[in-house]
Amino acid sequence: MDFEGLEELSAYEGKQFITELDGPVTMNDNAQEICGHFIERGQRLFTALSRYDQVLTFALHRQGYKSGDHIRLALPFLRAYGVSDNQMQEYSRKHITVLPGADKAMRFVQELMASFMMSSSYEHYVSSACEQIGFPFDNVYCTRVSLDSARMDDWECQILKNYAQEIALMPLLEMPPGARSMREFSARDQQTISRLDEIFWQEMSDLSANRLINDVSTIGGDDKAASIVDICKKTGVGMEDTMFVGGDIDDVQSLALVKRGGGLPVAFNAKEAAVREAEVLVLSENAVTTSILAEAFHRAGKEGAMSLVDNWNAASLRQSGLVHDYLVRELEKIFPKHLPRVFRITHDNMEPLAKESIKFRRMVKEEATSEST
Repeated sequence: MDFEGLEELSAYEGKQFITELDGPVTMNDNAQEICGHFIERGQRLFTALSRYDQVLTFALHRQGYKSGDHIRLALPFLRAYGVSDNQMQEYSRKHITVLPGADKAMRFVQELMASFMMSSSYEHYVSSACEQIGFPFDNVYCTRVSLDSARMDDWECQILKNYAQEIALMPLLEMPPGARSMREFSARDQQTISRLDEIFWQEMSDLSANRLINDVSTIGGDDKAASIVDICKKTGVGMEDTMFVGGDIDDVQSLALVKRGGGLPVAFNAKEAAVREAEVLVLSENAVTTSILAEAFHRAGKEGAMSLVDNWNAASLRQSGLVHDYLVRELEKIFPKHLPRVFRITHDNMEPLAKESIKFRRMVKEEATSEST
């Protein structure tokens, strides 16, 4: 995606740090968790919506639809099951899982430079996370929504509950590799896609709950990249002085934008698509690595941070003069045997790193899930 005004972003003496919330800071799949808690068969429903989202975004390129919009498709069903803004806030607050060290890292980077977060998640979750890690909600871009504003009669709630259960019982869509048209899907999946299209874009269009879909704007991939441009314009900090940390599919555009602008794009426990657009890959169960890279970037820019990556060991970190001794001691304390792995991504190592990152991301997610249950 092209963005207007990039040529207006002049260099500034300072640096800035921008991170995705989900992954580098917290470890929840909040929208899925909320659906699973409040809606009958809600986890299956959300998985079905997520698969549909991928099909519309990456295969059919549906006009007017963007990556991540499935979280707004879930909103009418949440409201039909009686979920309020307060319930979403309370559930999110009680179930946040912060990546170890992320609270310290986010406080640390705020002392170094202008810092921002972004997330496609609902504001109820994002604001709760900000409270927990001590980050200003004013410096966050996320999906703003008010469930309480949507009024539904009992008959409409029942219709939506029926739709929710119909979708939850549908076969999960399987997207063929490289699919670009409907005819490349199986006959069963074509039927499922057609039925989902009918539900969301025809039958539900007559319901009052449809405003929760039409009026809510998710912070998807292109929106995140546009948010970075907006941040640069507000702070006066150039793209080359911007560090961005992400790892999900909807971070791809942001990573590519920062890379193109000469900044530092970091993939943290990332999905394959994010690895392909980043220049640094971090595989870590603790965010102390983020603090180290951020300080090096603050002191010596992208070149200094990349030099640190190329010489990633405790002795080099200590001798570099770019990292405070406290952080090195903290790193060695947390990882007494082996440091977390940090790589410069090149054309030659991109494929094996992407595979390794997928495995590591899955492991970290599974450990976080088992610890929270």
